[in-house]
Amino acid sequence: MISKEQFQKELDIIISNAIREDVGDGDHSSLACIPASATGKAKLLVKDNGIIAGVDFAVQVFRYVDPNLEIEVFMQDGSEVKYGDVVLHVSGSSQSILKAERLVLNAMQRMSAIATKTKVFVDLLGGTKTKILDTRKTTPGIRALEKWAVKIAGGENHRFALYDMIMLKDNHNDFAGGISKAIAKTNAYLKENTLDLKIIVEARNLREVEEILKNDGVYRILLDNFNYEDTRKAVEMINGRCLTESSGGINEKTVRHYAECGVDFVSSGALTHSIYNMDLSLKAF
Repeated sequence: MISKEQFQKELDIIISNAIREDVGDGDHSSLACIPASATGKAKLLVKDNGIIAGVDFAVQVFRYVDPNLEIEVFMQDGSEVKYGDVVLHVSGSSQSILKAERLVLNAMQRMSAIATKTKVFVDLLGGTKTKILDTRKTTPGIRALEKWAVKIAGGENHRFALYDMIMLKDNHNDFAGGISKAIAKTNAYLKENTLDLKIIVEARNLREVEEILKNDGVYRILLDNFNYEDTRKAVEMINGRCLTESSGGINEKTVRHYAECGVDFVSSGALTHSIYNMDLSLKAF
């Protein structure tokens, strides 16, 4: 996984690029009718039910736009919220508040939706050893925010990107001439380049699980689109020699059943690609 420093760098890039994209050479709507000296106060209002996420990010945005803005936070990331709750107050330059408004809302609405959906999966897995994972099926440019939201709700992050973990999927294995060749080449590559990266290998059936187990250096086996019976058999075959992950179209109706098969992780792209934004607004008062 990436370091805290790398993660913060991603956040800084997101903020600077989003402000560049939205503000350009100036917020002319505000510049046209609000004096530079004007001050005001606004509240971030919840108009939905769920899990709030992105509060810390919002604070970073406000401080990036104007370090003199004052922020008073009432509800922390991961809190359950309901219609009518007030998450925070921001006060100071009216122009600055308006400049930050859209980025704060866009980010928090999406992050809160992801956190809300993730919490559903976390609750469904309660009492099992299985953890819910996200995937790389994220919105280009804001992956850090979406993966952050998963963590806020109690989920776990899969690899952040292509560079922080090795994942040998069906195409890698086929292009390399087979699973064993792909694993052997990967181990050699890591050694030659002095890289310390964990290796996940995808299996499409029990025969491939058996072949993977003949190789050293595998951190986790991804059981892709296995049914429940074959998942249980695979877990028995692996017998703790490496970690296990179920993946492939897993949803709220099926996630508990896969967990009860004994896998360590279940991954679902739906955490980030199939959500509806939480309704939030920033209102002057």
